[in-house]
Amino acid sequence: MSHRSVPPHVGVLGGGRMGAGIAHAFLLAGSHVTVVERDRSQADAAAARVRENLSRSIERDATTRALAEFDDALVVATASEAFAECDLVVEAVPEDRALKLEALRGVAASVSPETVIATNTSSISIDDLAAGIPGPDRFLGLHFFNPVPASRLVEVVMGAATGRQLEATARGWVEAIGKTAVVVRDAPGFASSRLGVALGLEAIRMLEEGVASAVDIDAAMELGYRHPVGPLRTTDIIGLDVRLGIAEELHAALGDRFEPPALLRRMVAEGRLGRKSGRGFYEWSE
Repeated sequence: MSHRSVPPHVGVLGGGRMGAGIAHAFLLAGSHVTVVERDRSQADAAAARVRENLSRSIERDATTRALAEFDDALVVATASEAFAECDLVVEAVPEDRALKLEALRGVAASVSPETVIATNTSSISIDDLAAGIPGPDRFLGLHFFNPVPASRLVEVVMGAATGRQLEATARGWVEAIGKTAVVVRDAPGFASSRLGVALGLEAIRMLEEGVASAVDIDAAMELGYRHPVGPLRTTDIIGLDVRLGIAEELHAALGDRFEPPALLRRMVAEGRLGRKSGRGFYEWSE
């Protein structure tokens, strides 16, 4: 397999918005993709998300293939045993250490010793997660960004045990799906989450202190620094619960500068999670 080709068969564990986006990216690039969800209802929902992404790509002329042509390339299942023939499996379950460890152990037990296993974590230590995987030299982070179809970036996170040859291979996979790789070592928050959360938390503190409105704080960064989306709207898109979880990881590792603001904790407790709940710093509707 050349460094710039996609793996022939890719598995994705978790078919939510992120997992469906990862599956879509590899399908467009020519891989066969197996998505595994916890039950048939969730599996059907995952299949619908992937097909919706594919339909949008067809509408945008991002592919010349018809939707029906992807049917044989996509399998959605409810058990990790479906990953048996995969060359790469990407774990994309929610950002919870215990959940990811359990999920990764299940993947490792279902694939060959040569299968590359990746986690889509945005903040949890690759070395910590590698503890549950026999042959940790084939384990690394592939941190995709939401929404995956529109994002151009993937962080390739190299753990202490990750085989050095995987760096070039992973870069090639990222390039083959039309995205750009940045390679970082396993450090708290990697590069993107650490910088993004620092900006996002300060924006929340400013809102909490009444410095300016959410709209004006975001406009300051969009117009003054050419950020395509301001930090508060970005937090809504990512999910306030996700951002809180990452902030708590960074707070534990790096100290008080990443302490989550009381406003963020309160909004999460109230179920104001951003776009996915319909309300965060902004009102959202489909």
